[in-house]
Amino acid sequence: MRAMAVVENGKPLVPLELPTPEPRGAEVLLEVTHCGVCHSDLHIWDGYYDLGGGKVLTLKDRGVTLPLAMGHEVVGRVVAMGPEAAGSGLKVGDVRLVFPWVGCGSCARCRAEEDNMCLSPRSLGVYRHGGYATHILVPEPRHLVPIDGLDPALAATYACSGLTVYSAIRKVMPLPAEEPVVLFGAGGLGLNAIAVLKALGHRRIVVVDLDPRKREAAAAAGASDVIDGSGTPEEVAGRITAACGGPVEAVIDLVGAGATARAGFAALRKGGTLVLVGLYGGDLPLPLPIMATRALTVRGSYVGNPKELREVVALARAGKLPPIPVATTPLAEATAALERLKSGAVVGRLVLVNDGRF
Repeated sequence: MRAMAVVENGKPLVPLELPTPEPRGAEVLLEVTHCGVCHSDLHIWDGYYDLGGGKVLTLKDRGVTLPLAMGHEVVGRVVAMGPEAAGSGLKVGDVRLVFPWVGCGSCARCRAEEDNMCLSPRSLGVYRHGGYATHILVPEPRHLVPIDGLDPALAATYACSGLTVYSAIRKVMPLPAEEPVVLFGAGGLGLNAIAVLKALGHRRIVVVDLDPRKREAAAAAGASDVIDGSGTPEEVAGRITAACGGPVEAVIDLVGAGATARAGFAALRKGGTLVLVGLYGGDLPLPLPIMATRALTVRGSYVGNPKELREVVALARAGKLPPIPVATTPLAEATAALERLKSGAVVGRLVLVNDGRF
């Protein structure tokens, strides 16, 4: 197989010839047709995560090794399977969305289909080669979701962008439809979050972003309010509370920067919840007496599990999930796609296409 791989952090991806895996046991081999380009890929490309206070988490610290074909938003066509997958109902030629957040496969979390909480992660595109390649090896048939009737480029985004926001939104629900849910970030995650909230019948969706183009996209996607995210955290929190008529019950930070987390925390009402999703980097000092006296909750949300991915796809196949803007580009141009994403030029999601010419 061929892959566009990270060989050296911060340098252009390198086209590599790699052995095409032979599926064993319950494994399934797919030919990649589409793969989304995610902000998480930028951290692997750069080689570190910003922990704030001058501290970083390196790829080595996280157990990631190079060379690596990134890419975890993958749709592909089944080309082969191991003998234990033969009775799963899959057949060669089936098109499937890949659940990439796989674990060890044998612990209690994995057996409960909470693979993303496994303590020995093997996530595709992170610890194992992912979708920036012509082929991908998936551990089990249960990690493959049918997408009949969906645009495969759009469906690819559900494996991370759609799943991640769905899981995060579930952590603040149920809420009355008119109760504001504040979203920081109007990129691929933010637009998918608007779509999921609308699919769940929620009406008061407040989106905060620095970029006026992305605020415009959020409004077009159905946000009830869009707020300029520039200025100090206190200024941004003030705009949020002014727009919402007071402090809010739920904030989902899809950026994960120190400034956005501080603004989101400052906008919470008594008993409110801040869900941290994005990996931009930084830290959030928490005033401990305020945490207790105002009964606040700050929690992380890491992608989602296979059960949630099936629920997201079911919403989409039922026509309840509005599509987000998706642009496609050839797999061979993966480096340029990453550069576009890093510069902030992408509205919605950029998806690599294996057009057979790579």
